[in-house]
Amino acid sequence: MTDDVNSGRRRLLTTVTTGVGLAGATALAVPLVASMKPSARAVAAGAPVEVDIEDLAPGKMKVIEWRGKPVWILRRDEQTLADLEEIVGELSDPDSEVIEQQPAYAQNRHRSIRPDVLVVLGVCTHLGCAPTKEFEKGASTGLGDDWMGGFFCPCHGSKFDLSGRVYKNVPAPTNLVVPPHSYVTENRILIGVDETEATG
Repeated sequence: MTDDVNSGRRRLLTTVTTGVGLAGATALAVPLVASMKPSARAVAAGAPVEVDIEDLAPGKMKVIEWRGKPVWILRRDEQTLADLEEIVGELSDPDSEVIEQQPAYAQNRHRSIRPDVLVVLGVCTHLGCAPTKEFEKGASTGLGDDWMGGFFCPCHGSKFDLSGRVYKNVPAPTNLVVPPHSYVTENRILIGVDETEATG
């Protein structure tokens, strides 16, 4: 009789202890799991950014922030596009063969969906410095008589053309990165959403 009572108590204590332990583990797990979810601010920082380019004149550039990095949106004219063909021999990767630097739809000489609009991250591929825009041509820029306009990184001297393609013999190893982007309308770009995602 005593053994039956002790056995019943043991089962009861084991069941109660297990239940309390599971309740405690759940109480600890809920805030832990909740803390692992990204904050609203973090979600917003990685969210796509829509940009209106209707007022962007040829030769002008807009700078917006996406995922904490500057994104340059440059409007190019026909002469600029023609000039890009003149300097192909001076570039390290003129045909954008390093695939990781741009989506497939921007793997072309102008490195964009539309030839007149360039979208690139304004971050040097050498050590992450911020290049400056040097759109003027020629020796007055200090970048040489044959300078056709582009971007210059003052940190270590890397040069990029107006398609974000890197020149030969500079520290930057690859072209500027083209972020995923798509067109919502003719004059609205969505940075952060791939063209294939937007259409597919």
